[in-house]
Amino acid sequence: MMSRTTTTELARSPQGLVKSDSGQSLLEVAIMIPLLLALVGYGVDFGYFFIAAAAITSSARNAAQYSVLGYQSPDQGPLPPAGPASAVTSVTQEAYGDIANLINSSTTASVQVCSKSIGTTGNLSKCSNYGPSGTTYTPGQDPEAPRFVLHRVDITYTVQPPIPMAFFKVSLLPTMQFHRQVSMRAID
Repeated sequence: MMSRTTTTELARSPQGLVKSDSGQSLLEVAIMIPLLLALVGYGVDFGYFFIAAAAITSSARNAAQYSVLGYQSPDQGPLPPAGPASAVTSVTQEAYGDIANLINSSTTASVQVCSKSIGTTGNLSKCSNYGPSGTTYTPGQDPEAPRFVLHRVDITYTVQPPIPMAFFKVSLLPTMQFHRQVSMRAID
């Protein structure tokens, strides 16, 4: 007489363990979830880097334009002050206001303003630095001097990813430093 083998008996036998696929789906999910989460994290970080670059670019442009024009036309009123960042009408406050939504923008962004309102040496605007100390840039003289004076805004921002991914306390994403500079002419 032939005996019937049940499923539980197959699972217990060495041949049944090899043929059983009852945990395969669980293993596939366990392998794929960390990879998918890493892809989502990298996607969020890449998007943040793009947003930070766009915000810093527009901030430098808006601050340079404000340093030349102020809130009025060039013939109406004095030029706005270069700083400090606490002064509501300063060029530095204009720059920081545009990047205020970025992570740690007040502690990792430095602004250098070169403006006629600070003073000039010949036809070269003097510069002031605001924020954490970092690299300073020396602007060149306008090629059409003495008729024009360059107003310049340099913004340097250290980007820290919003989702810091690390493996055994080793960061998988580097911190990057973005630098944007805008120069605009003003009639002397």
